[in-house]
Amino acid sequence: MVGAIFGVLMLLVSGLRVEADGSDHRYKERDPVPLYANKVGPFHNPSETYRYYDLPFCSPEHVTEKREDLGEILNGDRLVGAPYELNFKVDQPSKILCQKKLSKEDVEKLRNAVSKDYYFQMYYDDLPLWGFLGMVDRESKSDPSEYKYLLFKHIHFDIFHNNDRVIEINVQTDPNVAVDITEDKEVDVEFSYSVTWKETKIPFESRMEKYSKSSSMPQHLEIHWFSIINSCVTVLLLTGFLATILMRVLKNDFIKYSHDEESLEDQEETGWKYIHGDVFRFPQNKSLFSAVLGSGTQLLAIAIFIFILALVGVFYPYNRGALFTALVVIYALTSGIAGYTATSTYLQLEGTNWIGNLVLTGCLFCGPLFLTFCFLNTVAIIYSATAALPIGTILVILLIWTLVTSPLLVLGGLAGKNSKTEFQAPCRTTKYPREIPSLPWYRGTIPQMAMAGFLPFSAIYIELYYIFASVWGHKIYTIYSILFIVFIILIIVTAFITVALTYFQLTVEDHQWWWRSVLCGGSTGVFIFGYCLYYYYERSDMSGFMQTSFFFGYMACICYGFFLMLGMVGFRASLLFVRHIYRSIKCE
Repeated sequence: MVGAIFGVLMLLVSGLRVEADGSDHRYKERDPVPLYANKVGPFHNPSETYRYYDLPFCSPEHVTEKREDLGEILNGDRLVGAPYELNFKVDQPSKILCQKKLSKEDVEKLRNAVSKDYYFQMYYDDLPLWGFLGMVDRESKSDPSEYKYLLFKHIHFDIFHNNDRVIEINVQTDPNVAVDITEDKEVDVEFSYSVTWKETKIPFESRMEKYSKSSSMPQHLEIHWFSIINSCVTVLLLTGFLATILMRVLKNDFIKYSHDEESLEDQEETGWKYIHGDVFRFPQNKSLFSAVLGSGTQLLAIAIFIFILALVGVFYPYNRGALFTALVVIYALTSGIAGYTATSTYLQLEGTNWIGNLVLTGCLFCGPLFLTFCFLNTVAIIYSATAALPIGTILVILLIWTLVTSPLLVLGGLAGKNSKTEFQAPCRTTKYPREIPSLPWYRGTIPQMAMAGFLPFSAIYIELYYIFASVWGHKIYTIYSILFIVFIILIIVTAFITVALTYFQLTVEDHQWWWRSVLCGGSTGVFIFGYCLYYYYERSDMSGFMQTSFFFGYMACICYGFFLMLGMVGFRASLLFVRHIYRSIKCE
């Protein structure tokens, strides 16, 4: 067990550090600098990427593949050696890469790629660089059939160095040096490139900063802070609402229920005190309820650990696969939290089949995620995309789940079973439940969920655009401190609104608040999925079956994770509140 966990930790360390094949990033003049071609794909479909040599580019005689970490493979990176020679401080006015005869099939494939705005990505000394394969000449052409498709055949590299280190690299393509591939005919192309080295004063430690400038520009920072202020105002208004109205009402209730107890004995109790014998009645489907709390607690712990890594600078721009590696490893190592929480809660609710509950907890989030992955991986295999995971990577993930996740889940369950804590209820539960009075439609579960999810979602929706543009686009998100503040606000608002709705539910003598608090707390996940629909169809240019499947498949899993996490937060906050108010009065 210890060896397995140690191995996973070593995997995490190797996944979070990106180096250039053992190099310390220091070079002498004319030294070869590592250059790897990564992938190609439509610019607007970030998940639909293909291997670099799937297109008829100039390739070396022996294609060398770079050994990649788990996170890089999960990210869809497939690095191979590129044929360009960009030796350190060696200028190349112009050098022929290769002379290639493109067949009709090659021309058709390249024309299709150009029409979809295909781009290529490479890494030079771990610095990312991009370029488009060609362009579509649409000038003064109203009929798409008259468009001219141009394939760039010359690439110019501008490389900046500071003493013996590479600092920056830029790629330029010239439309005037292109070949026409509009017609289906064989074409002879002479691919070439040129290199210019320049000196810069930028230190090596700051060479990644240019990739994050777009998210920290003044106008973007202004929008980010507007989002924060908007969220804070929401929290303040909600807090003020609870402080001035809810607490005042509670104070009156306390006075009413505690004043002159003897005179109240002959009166019929009304309001939330009336159901003191039912409010702590355990919910139906105890095993599923406990599994939701266990999985939600684990997902909250994962989010906190990810934020800690982000705030200390682990996820700097283009640290390939670091986030995916961290997610896999942290999920595995935190499974004990889910096991402990679920089992201890289940036994407190007087459940008997704790082993079945543990299995349900382990599958509650992993199950839908695994089924989604199987479907999407099949789609990626059909498309021959780099998103398709090789069998070796799948076996590694299954090994981690078998040797780390499952044992820790069982250990957490055993710890929860041995804790032998009893459910703390300030009131005794009656033998038979009271009948819930007939309530208006807006007191139903779905209207309450709509009200509960709207406020937390309104506090985060501005920030959601930047997150989506980063995850499903080519923007870079680096202001993790602001994101962490928004996340804390989301948790606070979810807890407050769920507590308020729970109180209103109890005042109308509806004692089935357990599941309702989970559903109301988690309803923000439904709103986020609704935003996914809006973003896909209104704010993005994504298209095609594969990209659509990946977007909605994985976003459904993420929204489901938010539902579990925020549902747990809503219930925990409501439980504290309900215990407090019933402890403050004399119920028996």
